[in-house]
Amino acid sequence: MASTQNIKPTRSELMELKKKIKLAKSGYNLLKKKRDGLILEFFEILKKVKNLRNEIVADYIIALQKMNMARIIESDLTLKSAALAISQRPELHVGKKNIMGVVVPKVDDIKLQKKALERGYGIFTSVSVDEAALQYEKVVEKIVKAAEVETSMRKLLQEIEKTKRRVNALEFEVIPRMEKTRAFITLRLEEVERENTFRMKRIKGKAEEAEVTV
Repeated sequence: MASTQNIKPTRSELMELKKKIKLAKSGYNLLKKKRDGLILEFFEILKKVKNLRNEIVADYIIALQKMNMARIIESDLTLKSAALAISQRPELHVGKKNIMGVVVPKVDDIKLQKKALERGYGIFTSVSVDEAALQYEKVVEKIVKAAEVETSMRKLLQEIEKTKRRVNALEFEVIPRMEKTRAFITLRLEEVERENTFRMKRIKGKAEEAEVTV
């Protein structure tokens, strides 16, 4: 906190300080609204994250079951050959979107689910392989979506923490310090005013005494 010894207790300084206090309070209110809005957005995204995680776990369990079934019907060598036969690799296009001033990633819709003939391993495998592949494609799609949502959630959380620090700094440090300075300047100006009034009364009294003597 700045020492009051370095403060000039003038009316112009008081007026300037009042403007700064008004500006600081305005910024404080805006930051509080931003913080509250970010928190609401955070909890909305948190719900999406929880739902996606539950869906991923459920789909992954089904995918494992279907893969185990495929391994029973087909040999592991056949499954590995089918996996190596897939030539197309999915491409992700990542853009950006703005959530209350926070830039977060936006993954374009990605479709990984394919028809059996589109996977590249031909028609010489059983239906169980196609079912396992389809289920894993569903899992990967949701993992990509979860990655986007969880990244957004982390960025929002970082911004919330930063905004909270700024709100607390204004509420508990900056504004109280300026209010204390304003009180000090006001008090000093009042003291100077009283001293001037007292001085003027003394001068007036001496002048009146001088007139009576004459």
